[in-house]
Amino acid sequence: MDDRPPWARRITTEREARGWNKPQFIEALRVHAPGELPGKESLLRRVHSWESGASCPDDFYKPIIARTFGTVTGAIWPVAGSRDADAELVAGAGMDTLEVLTRLRASTIDAATLESLRITVDRLCSEYPHLPAQQLLVEGRGWLRRITTMLDRQLTLNQHRELLSMAGWLAALVGCVEYDSANRAAAEATRQAAWSLGEESGNTQVMAWAQEMRAWFALTRGDYSGVLAAATTGHDVAPSSPAAVQLHAQKAKAWARIGDRRQVEVALDQGRALLEQMPYPENLDNHFAVDPSKWDFYSMDCYRILGASHDAGSTENKLAESYATEVLRLGTDASGIELSPMRNAEARVTLGVISVRQGDLEQALSHGRRALTGDRFSMPSLLMVSRELGTVIRDRYPANADATDYLNQLRHLRDSPVLR
Repeated sequence: MDDRPPWARRITTEREARGWNKPQFIEALRVHAPGELPGKESLLRRVHSWESGASCPDDFYKPIIARTFGTVTGAIWPVAGSRDADAELVAGAGMDTLEVLTRLRASTIDAATLESLRITVDRLCSEYPHLPAQQLLVEGRGWLRRITTMLDRQLTLNQHRELLSMAGWLAALVGCVEYDSANRAAAEATRQAAWSLGEESGNTQVMAWAQEMRAWFALTRGDYSGVLAAATTGHDVAPSSPAAVQLHAQKAKAWARIGDRRQVEVALDQGRALLEQMPYPENLDNHFAVDPSKWDFYSMDCYRILGASHDAGSTENKLAESYATEVLRLGTDASGIELSPMRNAEARVTLGVISVRQGDLEQALSHGRRALTGDRFSMPSLLMVSRELGTVIRDRYPANADATDYLNQLRHLRDSPVLR
Protein backbone atom coordinates (compact mmCIF):
# COMPACT_ATOMS: atom_id res chain seq x y z
CA MET A 1 0.00 0.00 0.00
CA ASP A 2 1.29 3.44 -0.98
CA ASP A 3 0.98 5.54 2.18
CA ARG A 4 2.72 8.61 0.79
CA PRO A 5 0.81 11.92 0.85
CA PRO A 6 -1.44 12.41 -2.21
CA TRP A 7 0.73 15.24 -3.55
CA ALA A 8 3.84 13.02 -3.44
CA ARG A 9 2.07 10.26 -5.37
CA ARG A 10 0.78 12.87 -7.80
CA ILE A 11 4.26 14.19 -8.61
CA THR A 12 5.50 10.66 -9.33
CA THR A 13 2.44 9.77 -11.43
CA GLU A 14 2.59 12.97 -13.48
CA ARG A 15 6.33 12.57 -14.10
CA GLU A 16 6.04 8.92 -15.13
CA ALA A 17 2.99 9.57 -17.34
CA ARG A 18 5.19 11.88 -19.41
CA GLY A 19 7.95 9.29 -19.60
CA TRP A 20 10.41 11.48 -17.70
CA ASN A 21 13.12 10.21 -15.43
CA LYS A 22 14.09 12.49 -12.55
CA PRO A 23 16.88 14.35 -14.40
CA GLN A 24 14.46 15.03 -17.25
CA PHE A 25 11.88 16.27 -14.75
CA ILE A 26 14.49 18.65 -13.34
CA GLU A 27 15.16 20.07 -16.79
CA ALA A 28 11.42 20.58 -17.30
CA LEU A 29 11.26 22.42 -13.97
CA ARG A 30 14.03 24.75 -15.15
CA VAL A 31 12.07 25.57 -18.32
CA HIS A 32 9.02 26.62 -16.30
CA ALA A 33 10.83 28.37 -13.45
CA PRO A 34 10.72 32.19 -13.24
CA GLY A 35 14.46 32.31 -12.52
CA GLU A 36 17.54 30.20 -12.06
CA LEU A 37 17.22 27.03 -9.95
CA PRO A 38 19.92 25.28 -7.87
CA GLY A 39 22.34 22.77 -9.40
CA LYS A 40 21.41 19.28 -10.60
CA GLU A 41 22.47 17.39 -7.48
CA SER A 42 20.62 19.76 -5.16
CA LEU A 43 17.45 19.51 -7.23
CA LEU A 44 17.72 15.72 -7.43
CA ARG A 45 17.78 15.57 -3.63
CA ARG A 46 14.70 17.77 -3.52
CA VAL A 47 12.83 15.63 -6.04
CA HIS A 48 13.71 12.42 -4.14
CA SER A 49 12.45 14.05 -0.94
CA TRP A 50 9.23 15.29 -2.56
CA GLU A 51 8.36 11.99 -4.21
CA SER A 52 9.07 9.99 -1.07
CA GLY A 53 6.84 12.32 0.90
CA ALA A 54 9.67 13.19 3.30
CA SER A 55 9.25 16.90 2.60
CA CYS A 56 6.65 19.04 0.86
CA PRO A 57 7.66 21.57 -1.80
CA ASP A 58 7.58 25.13 -0.48
CA ASP A 59 5.58 28.02 -1.91
CA PHE A 60 8.34 28.79 -4.41
CA TYR A 61 8.40 25.33 -5.96
CA LYS A 62 4.69 24.48 -5.83
CA PRO A 63 3.63 26.75 -8.73
CA ILE A 64 6.67 25.69 -10.77
CA ILE A 65 5.72 22.02 -10.36
CA ALA A 66 2.09 22.76 -11.23
CA ARG A 67 3.10 24.76 -14.31
CA THR A 68 5.43 21.97 -15.43
CA PHE A 69 2.53 19.50 -15.25
CA GLY A 70 0.11 21.85 -17.01
CA THR A 71 -2.12 22.37 -14.00
CA VAL A 72 -2.54 24.80 -11.09
CA THR A 73 -1.16 24.75 -7.56
CA GLY A 74 -4.56 24.24 -5.96
CA ALA A 75 -5.17 21.09 -7.98
CA ILE A 76 -2.16 19.34 -6.43
CA TRP A 77 -2.35 21.00 -3.02
CA PRO A 78 -6.08 21.72 -2.45
CA VAL A 79 -7.24 23.77 0.51
CA ALA A 80 -10.05 22.23 2.55
CA GLY A 81 -13.25 24.27 2.74
CA SER A 82 -14.81 25.09 6.09
CA ARG A 83 -17.99 27.06 5.37
CA ASP A 84 -21.46 26.25 6.70
CA ALA A 85 -24.00 28.23 4.68
CA ASP A 86 -26.93 27.42 6.97
CA ALA A 87 -25.01 28.66 10.01
CA GLU A 88 -23.97 31.75 8.07
CA LEU A 89 -27.60 32.59 7.36
CA VAL A 90 -28.32 32.81 11.08
CA ALA A 91 -24.97 34.29 12.07
CA GLY A 92 -24.70 36.75 9.21
CA ALA A 93 -28.28 37.91 8.91
CA GLY A 94 -29.62 37.02 12.34
CA MET A 95 -32.59 35.08 10.94
CA ASP A 96 -33.51 31.64 9.64
CA THR A 97 -35.26 30.79 6.36
CA LEU A 98 -38.76 31.20 7.78
CA GLU A 99 -37.96 34.67 9.03
CA VAL A 100 -36.41 35.58 5.68
CA LEU A 101 -39.65 34.60 3.94
CA THR A 102 -41.61 36.67 6.43
CA ARG A 103 -39.37 39.69 5.81
CA LEU A 104 -39.85 39.35 2.06
CA ARG A 105 -43.57 40.04 2.52
CA ALA A 106 -42.85 43.33 4.24
CA SER A 107 -43.32 46.60 2.35
CA THR A 108 -39.68 47.63 2.68
CA ILE A 109 -36.39 45.80 2.29
CA ASP A 110 -33.61 46.34 4.80
CA ALA A 111 -29.90 45.46 4.76
CA ALA A 112 -30.43 42.30 6.85
CA THR A 113 -32.97 40.95 4.38
CA LEU A 114 -30.63 41.57 1.45
CA GLU A 115 -27.79 39.84 3.29
CA SER A 116 -30.03 36.85 4.01
CA LEU A 117 -30.91 36.66 0.32
CA ARG A 118 -27.23 36.75 -0.66
CA ILE A 119 -26.53 33.83 1.68
CA THR A 120 -29.57 31.92 0.40
CA VAL A 121 -28.49 32.36 -3.24
CA ASP A 122 -24.98 31.20 -2.32
CA ARG A 123 -26.42 28.18 -0.51
CA LEU A 124 -28.53 27.17 -3.51
CA CYS A 125 -25.58 27.54 -5.88
CA SER A 126 -23.57 25.38 -3.46
CA GLU A 127 -26.19 22.62 -3.51
CA TYR A 128 -25.71 22.06 -7.25
CA PRO A 129 -23.52 18.92 -7.08
CA HIS A 130 -25.53 17.16 -4.39
CA LEU A 131 -29.21 18.06 -4.27
CA PRO A 132 -31.55 16.02 -6.53
CA ALA A 133 -32.24 18.01 -9.68
CA GLN A 134 -36.02 18.19 -9.17
CA GLN A 135 -35.64 19.52 -5.64
CA LEU A 136 -33.04 22.09 -6.67
CA LEU A 137 -35.25 23.22 -9.55
CA VAL A 138 -38.22 23.73 -7.24
CA GLU A 139 -36.17 25.68 -4.71
CA GLY A 140 -34.25 27.68 -7.30
CA ARG A 141 -37.35 28.67 -9.24
CA GLY A 142 -39.18 29.51 -6.00
CA TRP A 143 -36.50 31.91 -4.80
CA LEU A 144 -36.10 33.37 -8.29
CA ARG A 145 -39.83 34.10 -8.35
CA ARG A 146 -39.71 35.72 -4.91
CA ILE A 147 -36.78 37.94 -5.83
CA THR A 148 -38.22 39.06 -9.17
CA THR A 149 -41.53 39.88 -7.44
CA MET A 150 -39.63 42.18 -5.07
CA LEU A 151 -38.40 44.22 -8.04
CA ASP A 152 -41.85 45.82 -8.31
CA ARG A 153 -41.49 47.45 -4.89
CA GLN A 154 -40.06 50.83 -4.02
CA LEU A 155 -36.33 50.24 -3.88
CA THR A 156 -33.19 52.30 -3.93
CA LEU A 157 -31.11 52.09 -7.10
CA ASN A 158 -28.52 49.93 -5.33
CA GLN A 159 -31.17 47.59 -3.93
CA HIS A 160 -32.75 47.19 -7.37
CA ARG A 161 -29.38 46.47 -8.96
CA GLU A 162 -28.46 43.93 -6.29
CA LEU A 163 -31.77 42.08 -6.59
CA LEU A 164 -31.33 41.93 -10.37
CA SER A 165 -27.84 40.51 -9.84
CA MET A 166 -29.08 37.83 -7.43
CA ALA A 167 -31.87 36.95 -9.86
CA GLY A 168 -29.21 36.58 -12.55
CA TRP A 169 -27.23 34.10 -10.46
CA LEU A 170 -30.38 32.09 -9.72
CA ALA A 171 -31.40 32.10 -13.40
CA ALA A 172 -27.95 30.78 -14.32
CA LEU A 173 -28.26 28.05 -11.69
CA VAL A 174 -31.78 27.05 -12.76
CA GLY A 175 -30.68 26.99 -16.41
CA CYS A 176 -27.81 24.63 -15.57
CA VAL A 177 -30.12 22.23 -13.73
CA GLU A 178 -32.69 22.37 -16.53
CA TYR A 179 -29.99 21.42 -19.01
CA ASP A 180 -28.72 18.65 -16.72
CA SER A 181 -32.27 17.32 -16.85
CA ALA A 182 -32.29 17.35 -20.67
CA ASN A 183 -34.83 20.19 -20.82
CA ARG A 184 -32.91 22.00 -23.53
CA ALA A 185 -35.55 24.54 -24.56
CA ALA A 186 -36.21 25.69 -21.00
CA ALA A 187 -32.48 25.81 -20.25
CA GLU A 188 -31.75 28.06 -23.23
CA ALA A 189 -34.59 30.43 -22.34
CA THR A 190 -33.37 30.64 -18.75
CA ARG A 191 -29.78 31.16 -19.91
CA GLN A 192 -30.89 34.10 -22.03
CA ALA A 193 -32.75 35.49 -19.03
CA ALA A 194 -29.56 35.23 -16.97
CA TRP A 195 -27.67 37.18 -19.64
CA SER A 196 -30.36 39.90 -19.64
CA LEU A 197 -30.40 40.13 -15.85
CA GLY A 198 -26.62 40.41 -15.87
CA GLU A 199 -26.85 43.23 -18.42
CA GLU A 200 -29.51 45.09 -16.45
CA SER A 201 -27.60 44.80 -13.18
CA GLY A 202 -24.20 45.49 -14.70
CA ASN A 203 -22.94 42.14 -13.39
CA THR A 204 -20.44 41.02 -16.01
CA GLN A 205 -19.76 37.81 -14.05
CA VAL A 206 -23.34 36.63 -14.59
CA MET A 207 -23.09 37.61 -18.25
CA ALA A 208 -19.87 35.63 -18.67
CA TRP A 209 -21.41 32.56 -17.02
CA ALA A 210 -24.37 32.84 -19.40
CA GLN A 211 -21.85 32.56 -22.24
CA GLU A 212 -20.13 29.63 -20.51
CA MET A 213 -23.51 27.90 -20.42
CA ARG A 214 -23.92 28.65 -24.14
CA ALA A 215 -20.51 27.06 -24.78
CA TRP A 216 -21.41 24.00 -22.68
CA PHE A 217 -24.74 23.54 -24.46
CA ALA A 218 -23.02 23.82 -27.84
CA LEU A 219 -20.29 21.33 -26.89
CA THR A 220 -22.79 18.61 -26.00
CA ARG A 221 -24.62 19.21 -29.30
CA GLY A 222 -21.41 18.85 -31.29
CA ASP A 223 -21.51 22.54 -32.34
CA TYR A 224 -17.82 23.30 -31.85
CA SER A 225 -17.87 26.61 -33.72
CA GLY A 226 -20.64 27.64 -31.33
CA VAL A 227 -18.36 26.84 -28.40
CA LEU A 228 -15.61 29.07 -29.79
CA ALA A 229 -18.06 31.92 -30.50
CA ALA A 230 -19.47 31.78 -26.97
CA ALA A 231 -15.97 31.77 -25.52
CA THR A 232 -15.05 34.88 -27.49
CA THR A 233 -18.13 36.74 -26.26
CA GLY A 234 -17.61 35.63 -22.67
CA HIS A 235 -13.96 36.64 -22.68
CA ASP A 236 -14.86 40.04 -24.12
CA VAL A 237 -17.36 40.59 -21.29
CA ALA A 238 -15.25 39.42 -18.34
CA PRO A 239 -11.72 38.43 -19.43
CA SER A 240 -10.32 37.83 -15.94
CA SER A 241 -13.32 36.15 -14.29
CA PRO A 242 -13.79 32.56 -13.09
CA ALA A 243 -16.15 32.05 -16.03
CA ALA A 244 -13.30 33.04 -18.36
CA VAL A 245 -11.24 30.16 -16.95
CA GLN A 246 -14.00 27.70 -17.69
CA LEU A 247 -14.50 29.17 -21.17
CA HIS A 248 -10.84 28.41 -21.92
CA ALA A 249 -11.57 24.84 -20.82
CA GLN A 250 -14.64 24.60 -23.07
CA LYS A 251 -12.52 25.88 -25.97
CA ALA A 252 -9.91 23.21 -25.24
CA LYS A 253 -12.60 20.51 -25.25
CA ALA A 254 -13.94 21.79 -28.57
CA TRP A 255 -10.49 21.95 -30.17
CA ALA A 256 -9.79 18.39 -28.97
CA ARG A 257 -12.90 17.16 -30.78
CA ILE A 258 -12.01 19.20 -33.86
CA GLY A 259 -8.60 17.50 -33.75
CA ASP A 260 -6.33 20.52 -33.35
CA ARG A 261 -3.76 19.47 -30.74
CA ARG A 262 -1.93 22.80 -30.83
CA GLN A 263 -5.06 24.82 -30.04
CA VAL A 264 -5.93 22.42 -27.21
CA GLU A 265 -2.59 23.12 -25.57
CA VAL A 266 -2.95 26.88 -26.10
CA ALA A 267 -6.44 26.98 -24.54
CA LEU A 268 -5.43 24.80 -21.60
CA ASP A 269 -2.35 26.92 -20.94
CA GLN A 270 -4.35 30.16 -21.11
CA GLY A 271 -6.91 28.84 -18.66
CA ARG A 272 -4.29 27.41 -16.34
CA ALA A 273 -2.35 30.68 -16.25
CA LEU A 274 -5.50 32.69 -15.50
CA LEU A 275 -6.65 30.28 -12.78
CA GLU A 276 -3.23 30.29 -11.11
CA GLN A 277 -3.47 34.06 -10.68
CA MET A 278 -6.83 33.93 -8.90
CA PRO A 279 -7.29 33.79 -5.13
CA TYR A 280 -8.38 30.43 -3.76
CA PRO A 281 -12.23 30.36 -3.70
CA GLU A 282 -13.88 30.95 -0.32
CA ASN A 283 -16.63 28.47 -1.14
CA LEU A 284 -15.50 25.56 -3.29
CA ASP A 285 -19.03 24.15 -3.38
CA ASN A 286 -20.49 27.15 -5.22
CA HIS A 287 -21.15 26.06 -8.78
CA PHE A 288 -19.91 29.41 -10.11
CA ALA A 289 -16.58 29.30 -8.28
CA VAL A 290 -13.87 27.50 -10.24
CA ASP A 291 -12.33 24.90 -7.97
CA PRO A 292 -8.63 24.62 -8.92
CA SER A 293 -8.85 20.84 -8.72
CA LYS A 294 -11.41 20.97 -11.55
CA TRP A 295 -8.58 21.77 -13.95
CA ASP A 296 -7.64 18.09 -13.86
CA PHE A 297 -11.21 17.32 -14.93
CA TYR A 298 -10.91 19.57 -17.98
CA SER A 299 -7.49 18.17 -18.90
CA MET A 300 -8.80 14.62 -18.49
CA ASP A 301 -11.47 15.20 -21.12
CA CYS A 302 -9.03 16.71 -23.61
CA TYR A 303 -6.39 14.01 -23.28
CA ARG A 304 -9.00 11.25 -23.49
CA ILE A 305 -10.06 12.64 -26.88
CA LEU A 306 -6.48 13.23 -28.05
CA GLY A 307 -5.54 9.69 -26.99
CA ALA A 308 -7.88 8.19 -29.62
CA SER A 309 -5.26 8.73 -32.32
CA HIS A 310 -2.40 7.23 -30.28
CA ASP A 311 -1.58 3.79 -28.94
CA ALA A 312 -2.84 2.74 -25.51
CA GLY A 313 0.51 3.39 -23.86
CA SER A 314 0.87 6.92 -25.20
CA THR A 315 1.47 9.95 -23.02
CA GLU A 316 -2.02 11.22 -23.90
CA ASN A 317 -3.71 8.07 -22.62
CA LYS A 318 -1.50 7.89 -19.54
CA LEU A 319 -2.34 11.49 -18.68
CA ALA A 320 -6.07 10.92 -19.21
CA GLU A 321 -5.93 7.92 -16.87
CA SER A 322 -3.89 9.83 -14.29
CA TYR A 323 -6.27 12.80 -14.32
CA ALA A 324 -9.33 10.53 -14.07
CA THR A 325 -7.85 8.73 -11.07
CA GLU A 326 -7.14 12.08 -9.40
CA VAL A 327 -10.66 13.37 -10.12
CA LEU A 328 -12.11 10.29 -8.41
CA ARG A 329 -9.76 10.60 -5.45
CA LEU A 330 -10.65 14.23 -4.82
CA GLY A 331 -14.32 13.64 -5.58
CA THR A 332 -14.79 10.92 -2.94
CA ASP A 333 -14.37 11.32 0.81
CA ALA A 334 -12.76 8.84 3.19
CA SER A 335 -16.09 7.10 3.85
CA GLY A 336 -16.79 6.61 0.16
CA ILE A 337 -19.37 9.40 -0.18
CA GLU A 338 -19.21 11.08 -3.57
CA LEU A 339 -18.46 14.79 -3.22
CA SER A 340 -18.49 15.47 -6.98
CA PRO A 341 -20.80 12.84 -8.50
CA MET A 342 -21.01 14.41 -11.95
CA ARG A 343 -17.24 14.75 -12.33
CA ASN A 344 -16.80 11.24 -10.95
CA ALA A 345 -19.16 9.80 -13.55
CA GLU A 346 -17.16 11.31 -16.41
CA ALA A 347 -13.91 10.16 -14.79
CA ARG A 348 -15.25 6.59 -14.75
CA VAL A 349 -16.17 6.86 -18.42
CA THR A 350 -12.62 8.05 -19.11
CA LEU A 351 -11.18 5.04 -17.26
CA GLY A 352 -13.56 2.89 -19.32
CA VAL A 353 -12.24 4.36 -22.57
CA ILE A 354 -8.64 3.77 -21.46
CA SER A 355 -9.50 0.19 -20.47
CA VAL A 356 -10.93 -0.55 -23.93
CA ARG A 357 -7.84 0.90 -25.57
CA GLN A 358 -5.79 -1.43 -23.36
CA GLY A 359 -7.91 -4.41 -24.45
CA ASP A 360 -9.77 -4.87 -21.14
CA LEU A 361 -13.47 -4.94 -22.09
CA GLU A 362 -14.64 -6.28 -18.73
CA GLN A 363 -13.06 -3.41 -16.83
CA ALA A 364 -14.33 -0.91 -19.40
CA LEU A 365 -17.91 -2.10 -19.02
CA SER A 366 -17.59 -2.01 -15.23
CA HIS A 367 -16.50 1.64 -15.35
CA GLY A 368 -19.11 2.55 -17.94
CA ARG A 369 -22.02 0.97 -16.06
CA ARG A 370 -20.93 2.48 -12.76
CA ALA A 371 -20.94 5.93 -14.37
CA LEU A 372 -24.64 5.53 -15.22
CA THR A 373 -25.74 4.67 -11.69
CA GLY A 374 -25.18 7.98 -9.89
CA ASP A 375 -27.83 9.85 -7.94
CA ARG A 376 -26.95 13.16 -9.60
CA PHE A 377 -25.55 13.68 -13.07
CA SER A 378 -25.73 15.98 -16.07
CA MET A 379 -27.59 14.03 -18.73
CA PRO A 380 -26.26 15.77 -21.88
CA SER A 381 -22.64 15.75 -20.67
CA LEU A 382 -22.79 12.15 -19.48
CA LEU A 383 -24.39 11.01 -22.73
CA MET A 384 -21.74 12.86 -24.74
CA VAL A 385 -18.80 11.13 -23.05
CA SER A 386 -20.61 7.78 -22.74
CA ARG A 387 -21.23 7.79 -26.48
CA GLU A 388 -17.47 8.15 -26.91
CA LEU A 389 -17.01 5.02 -24.80
CA GLY A 390 -19.80 3.30 -26.70
CA THR A 391 -18.19 4.09 -30.04
CA VAL A 392 -14.81 2.58 -29.14
CA ILE A 393 -16.51 -0.50 -27.62
CA ARG A 394 -18.65 -1.02 -30.74
CA ASP A 395 -15.65 -0.62 -33.04
CA ARG A 396 -13.51 -3.11 -31.13
CA TYR A 397 -16.12 -5.61 -29.90
CA PRO A 398 -18.97 -5.56 -32.47
CA ALA A 399 -20.18 -9.11 -31.71
CA ASN A 400 -19.69 -9.27 -27.94
CA ALA A 401 -22.95 -9.81 -26.03
CA ASP A 402 -21.91 -7.84 -22.94
CA ALA A 403 -20.80 -4.95 -25.14
CA THR A 404 -24.14 -5.03 -26.95
CA ASP A 405 -26.01 -4.92 -23.63
CA TYR A 406 -24.09 -1.80 -22.61
CA LEU A 407 -24.76 -0.12 -25.96
CA ASN A 408 -28.46 -0.89 -25.54
CA GLN A 409 -28.34 0.66 -22.07
CA LEU A 410 -26.91 3.84 -23.58
CA ARG A 411 -29.60 3.92 -26.26
CA HIS A 412 -32.30 3.54 -23.63
CA LEU A 413 -30.83 6.35 -21.57
CA ARG A 414 -30.61 8.59 -24.65
CA ASP A 415 -34.23 7.92 -25.66
CA SER A 416 -35.79 8.21 -22.21
CA PRO A 417 -33.87 10.81 -20.17
CA VAL A 418 -34.61 10.71 -16.47
CA LEU A 419 -34.59 13.77 -14.21
CA ARG A 420 -31.82 13.30 -11.64
